[in-house]
Amino acid sequence: QVQLVESGGGSVEAGGSLTLSCAASGDTDRIYCMGWFRQAPGKEREGVARINIGGGDPYYIDSVKGRSTISHDSAENTLYLRMTSLKPEDTAMYYCAAEPVAAMCSMDRDISKYNYWGQGTRVTVSS
Repeated sequence: QVQLVESGGGSVEAGGSLTLSCAASGDTDRIYCMGWFRQAPGKEREGVARINIGGGDPYYIDSVKGRSTISHDSAENTLYLRMTSLKPEDTAMYYCAAEPVAAMCSMDRDISKYNYWGQGTRVTVSS
């Protein structure tokens, strides 16, 4: 089992920045990839970014590309999402997810379908 705990959400004005953190514990050696997805009120879940723990290019959805950076600190078993130039449309609950199966980590796979989730951290961006 893997446990994930997010932190770092908050309320910011448009144009501001936040860094979300996700601390992983448990069977972290099993994790192949990790990612962030979000869900805004009344909207479907949306994968935001993913990264393979072993390396390789990270993936971002177009709406956050150039404004966000996903990274993983193996020593701390912590995933980060640095978001800058935040927009009101970035307002959502952000969830960290982890997946042990390599096939589930391909680009066409839904991050919200990963095996392990955290409880989420809320991001609110005001205009």
